[in-house]
Amino acid sequence: MRTSNSNVPPLRNRPRASASSDAQVQGRLEAAEVRAMFDRIASVYDLMNSTMTAGLHHRWRARAADLARLRGGGRALDVATGTGDLAFELAARTGDDGLVVGVDFSEGMLARARAKARGREHRGSVRFEWADAASLPFPDHAFDAVTVGFGARNFEDFPRCLSEMVRVLRPGGRVVILEITTPRRPPLSSFHRLWFDRAVPQLGRLAAAAQSLSLRAEQIDGEGVAAAYTYLPSSVKRWYSPQALAAEMERASLSQIAWITTAGGIVAIHSATVVE
Repeated sequence: MRTSNSNVPPLRNRPRASASSDAQVQGRLEAAEVRAMFDRIASVYDLMNSTMTAGLHHRWRARAADLARLRGGGRALDVATGTGDLAFELAARTGDDGLVVGVDFSEGMLARARAKARGREHRGSVRFEWADAASLPFPDHAFDAVTVGFGARNFEDFPRCLSEMVRVLRPGGRVVILEITTPRRPPLSSFHRLWFDRAVPQLGRLAAAAQSLSLRAEQIDGEGVAAAYTYLPSSVKRWYSPQALAAEMERASLSQIAWITTAGGIVAIHSATVVE
């Protein structure tokens, strides 16, 4: 469901960049490189999410949506929405009288989200727009909740993006951040390294091949997808620990900060409230 947005720069004017292998291994890419990477993997993103998590990512998103504490008629913003799964969870809670806006700076991801929106319940209450998380095109106090699911670790300047999320929230509004984290204790820590460092890039290559066969007309760059799924596990390693992320949220003047870990410590969901 495409909507007009005067803040969206034309596609031809957006910077394009290819990520270097060193930066991918280190989990450090510039914003333009991250955008190009997500455009490249958009067609396999949902398949990889389900494969990597055995489908549990839907349950984690539902839990994050619950922590947003939305009611019917509420207004929510999902930042780095990807293909829209968390936005749809939020819409199920705000109902047809509410509004959920999913934003992303990857047009490839947004195209998938809009396609998924067609035919879904509450489709009238969800829209997807291009936006940069570091400069959200919304007025102050516009939303009751702001969420980000599996995207925050890709922000080039997370504190700035968090500040923007707080700015567009009403007093008493909720911030919820769902993200992968690194388990510290064996045997799960050993499995985590083996799975993400070795298995996931290979799964990305296989997923690209499978999608290319099923789509026929669309050839997907298997090596490019594998490189992207080398970066994604590496980005988890440099991401905040749950305690450090909570401290960053406190520096953003949020209150009632709490977090839960699930999947043996692989996933953390942080929630907080804007001071009234």
